[in-house]
Amino acid sequence: MDKPLIVGVDGSDPSLRALDWAVDEAATRGVPLHVVHASRWEWYEGHEPSIDINQASVQALSDHIAASALDRALHHTTTVKVTSEVLPEDPAVALALVSPEACALVVGSRGRGELAELLLGSISLSVAANAASPVFVVRGGEKSLRGGFRAIAVGVDASQEADGAMEFAFDEAEARNATVAVVHAWRCPDREVPDASATHYDGHRRRATELVEEALRDATAVHPEVMVRRETVEGHARTALLAASRGADLLVVGARRRKGHVGMQLGPVNHALLHHSACPVAVVPYA
Repeated sequence: MDKPLIVGVDGSDPSLRALDWAVDEAATRGVPLHVVHASRWEWYEGHEPSIDINQASVQALSDHIAASALDRALHHTTTVKVTSEVLPEDPAVALALVSPEACALVVGSRGRGELAELLLGSISLSVAANAASPVFVVRGGEKSLRGGFRAIAVGVDASQEADGAMEFAFDEAEARNATVAVVHAWRCPDREVPDASATHYDGHRRRATELVEEALRDATAVHPEVMVRRETVEGHARTALLAASRGADLLVVGARRRKGHVGMQLGPVNHALLHHSACPVAVVPYA
């Protein structure tokens, strides 16, 4: 049986946009959709303690949020099997716990409440850093959220260890009938040295091109029908990938699992992308 796509909801507009996006993604993948609401989410909304906040009222609100999300999803699709669940956990913990059961997780980038921009943004980052499955953080404008570009961008670095991200990007592109833009940013350390030779500069550029071709070898063999665009850009990875996100429906990046520790090392580039990408971001874990 196919693992479901799992989406976290809190009733906010961004989480409902993520829900709508998740319904479409589940339909594209041909998998069930499972909607999860963590009942302790409300404690991240900036509420002051109140005698009116008790277990019964929190449970009633949680049940309402989950039921409303389920109804919204079912109105959005007639082909995807949709279920829902309320978990009595911190939201980041809840989604990390269910991630082994998912083909991928979906979260919004922001939530609701006075402190939600900070706190639910932090929850999305925590989920992206700790989930066992790939995580979609739904960002961006209407064109990318509706697949208006028909393009998937994937970042490649010099480590050559993130094959899972490339495979994930090509699987997504094949399912969406989209092209893949493979983005690699490179720098020539001697670029600003007065006596740096053109040969030295060309060597760095050639190695960047070779790195991209090597990274593509397995994915293009498995998916020969997917159109590929190679983008080797001199400069910073953050700048190149954010630029690529402006013309993509999805940006795919890899994140290393920490050896001996819980979670992954997202790194400064991935942090920047999760905060500023113009389209949804998929974070794919690798060992």
